[in-house]
Amino acid sequence: MSYPGYPSQMGGYPPQPGAYPPQPGAYPPQAGGYPPQPGAYPPQPGAYPPQPGAYPPQAGGYPPQPGAYPPQAGGYPSQPGGYPAAPPPGSWGGGPAGGYPSIGMSQLSNPGYMPQPGGPMPPNQGPAMGYPSQPTPQMPGYPNAPSPNHSMPGYGMAPGPMPGYPSAPSASPSMPAYGGGAMPVAPVTKGLGGTITDFPGADPLKDVEVLRKAMKGFGTDEQAIINLLGSRSNKQRVPLLRAYKTSYGKDLVKDLHSELSGDFRKLVLATLKTPAEFDASELHSAIKGAGTDEACLIEILSSRSNAEIKEINRIYKQEYKKSLEDSISGDTSGHFRRLLISLAQGNRDERETVDASLAAQDAQALYAAGENKLGTDESKFNAILCARSKPHLRAVFHEYQRMCGRDIEKSISREMSGDLESGMLAVVKCIKNTPAYFAERLYKAMKGAGTKDTTLIRIMVSRSEVDLLDIRKEYVKNYGKSLYTAISGDTSGDYKKLLLKFCGGSD
Repeated sequence: MSYPGYPSQMGGYPPQPGAYPPQPGAYPPQAGGYPPQPGAYPPQPGAYPPQPGAYPPQAGGYPPQPGAYPPQAGGYPSQPGGYPAAPPPGSWGGGPAGGYPSIGMSQLSNPGYMPQPGGPMPPNQGPAMGYPSQPTPQMPGYPNAPSPNHSMPGYGMAPGPMPGYPSAPSASPSMPAYGGGAMPVAPVTKGLGGTITDFPGADPLKDVEVLRKAMKGFGTDEQAIINLLGSRSNKQRVPLLRAYKTSYGKDLVKDLHSELSGDFRKLVLATLKTPAEFDASELHSAIKGAGTDEACLIEILSSRSNAEIKEINRIYKQEYKKSLEDSISGDTSGHFRRLLISLAQGNRDERETVDASLAAQDAQALYAAGENKLGTDESKFNAILCARSKPHLRAVFHEYQRMCGRDIEKSISREMSGDLESGMLAVVKCIKNTPAYFAERLYKAMKGAGTKDTTLIRIMVSRSEVDLLDIRKEYVKNYGKSLYTAISGDTSGDYKKLLLKFCGGSD
């Protein structure tokens, strides 16, 4: 029941032991409520104003308790279950100060009975004005109220966002702000890593001396170049450009270009670029000219992190005086163009946690956008595949398979065609298992007549410090022979020697 002047609140003053029924000596009815007592109920701004008939006697009113309500200067003493001190403006009775930021709980004189958001009420007590025999209800949480207890998030439910509020801000930045409670996905086992590591004690000035000697005079000592470049990490190779110019006043790239030729030259020059410079130049080569190497665009954009993509964008603009997005737009079309532009934003969610209920929702949405409708809603595939985190998408693919008994790749192949199909498939494969995706790219680059050397060089150089050991493992598992053997059988000369140096060994 509500009193005049009180907002009706769930979880108001909990009844005290012995509260019901009224006991002899309860307050007798008095005209106009309690008589004023010295110091009691001082009128305060925004306090409960006396109203005609305020606090009328009610069946089950508050009985006197040992020492209850003695007339003392300053109002009620702090007692178990006593009334709270007069609320300040902004709490109950004090008028909203900016929309009730505090629900007044922090003013309770006895913290022992402070209802916690979402927690049960104290045992053996009914809800507000209820009866002790009633089952204890859960108090509804106040999703927007700041917490009275700073160690608890200001949500009525668990410390995660509330299920009914999909857009609730995340209580913990490591958890996705999706409804349903975040659930970390089984961690992806850490890979074996790359084949190239820092060479201990490498000195750029000594290294450029070796390179200069290899190119000076008649003929070139290719073996010396292979030994040196094949045993330095990228961050040890890149400074050689400046060290060479410092020592000899000449351009290392120009000297190597004039001394070497063919695929070996391409491979050597690729090793002297930073990863972002190399990716930007590969993207530029894939776009310019007569045909577009769509597979190269997808390979780079689907496998790099947000930070790497942003750096690629910066370098591309700096080197080619045109944004990567403009270049892609001018050279591709339709949904495939949209897919590439989405990936080129470098804006994928990179959180490691997975929300199981959202994964199920996304799987359902993909099913509804493809297998379950006439025609295909490509933009729904685009939105989910390009924006969601990789761990989340792995959970979505698993859920999709469970839901419709077909894996997502089969559905994409049935629903799409051309560049869009191969692009979407590459994104899915890369997310499911990046090393297996690259192993397949290498296998296809070398099988059949002729070798796609550009792809071979790009993957061997760009993955040599990332996951080439994992790629080798997937290669031998999926194709029955080692990557080392495949390269040996498909290439020759100095080119083969340097590739094998990057490969690092046979499996």
